[in-house]
Amino acid sequence: MKQPIVVGVVGCGYWGPNLVRNFKALPNCNLKAMCDLNEARLRHMRNLYSDVDGMTDFDHLLNGVGLDAVVVAAPVRHHYSLAKASLLAGKHTLIEKPMASSSGECEELIEIAERNGLVLMVGHTFLYSAPVRKIAEIVQAGDIGEIRYINSRRLNLGLFQKDINVAWDLAPHDISIILHVLGELPLTVNCQGNAHVTPGIEDVTNISLSFRQKRFATIQSSWLEPRKVREMTIVGTRRMIVYDDLQTHEKIRIYDVRVERPPHYDTFADFHYSYHYGDSYIPHLQQEEPLKAECQHFLDCIEKKANPLTSGHEGLQLVRILEAASHSLKIQGGPVMLSPVSQLPLPAQRMQVKELASGESVSV
Repeated sequence: MKQPIVVGVVGCGYWGPNLVRNFKALPNCNLKAMCDLNEARLRHMRNLYSDVDGMTDFDHLLNGVGLDAVVVAAPVRHHYSLAKASLLAGKHTLIEKPMASSSGECEELIEIAERNGLVLMVGHTFLYSAPVRKIAEIVQAGDIGEIRYINSRRLNLGLFQKDINVAWDLAPHDISIILHVLGELPLTVNCQGNAHVTPGIEDVTNISLSFRQKRFATIQSSWLEPRKVREMTIVGTRRMIVYDDLQTHEKIRIYDVRVERPPHYDTFADFHYSYHYGDSYIPHLQQEEPLKAECQHFLDCIEKKANPLTSGHEGLQLVRILEAASHSLKIQGGPVMLSPVSQLPLPAQRMQVKELASGESVSV
């Protein structure tokens, strides 16, 4: 039998305990240690998992307990420094979303991982969920026709962050799903928002992503909504998909509805739109916790020396989009163009942010 992979988790606050729970339950994993600066959190986690070492010293976690892999679930501002130390210590590394605070930091982490032959993975958890996998399958099969646009809403009351705005906190989920479903990167990014509670940290944002063939996606994110909303609508030329993640069993519904314009008409009186109303149906989904599938995928990639579905490159692409959104916020929602620099290899393409109004460009 293969030896289990020895894993440590750093960060036991909001999301870390979920990672600890899932890695602890996987058969090919030995969850050896968990680390947090907050002694109260560590005491709580030790009460739940008495056989897992708890510590406040990150250096000891890296070098003193024989880990194969490290999972980073600390605040975003610490992702880069903790992940870099982990990779330089020779540990496979899983980082929660977003991967880092800048594309430059992401690129450095990718370079270190590739140089040392290590798995670097980012926690874009929804790509491991049954609903998103089913949506991608339906879209790739051509069942809904050509996608016209995607509209996404991720709203709730809090949790308010101190180091990132709501776009960096909530929109990564939607952006990762949209990129996965469309299979391409956006051409331009627009973002508008306001900070109502904490000065300088937007708690409501609207992002618009424009793609080739006149396709676009809108993402509304908020910490100020009275109701929790997790909904995405994918409008195709033949059918439409509504994905409501808050539904217990009926998370996806496909609507056989569409609008068509007549190909030929002689007078305006002859012009009539054709509305098609068909049945709707709910595809069967195999129920499984997405985070469990994500954690298992990380272990599988380490064992097989494989490239993760959500590798560092996918993490980098997402952070570039978030940087473009941040730049658009600064120019009152103006469009920011993402264009590949062709001189570099495709997996490591850099993007340039260009302010369309003035022609000024900055790299992200």
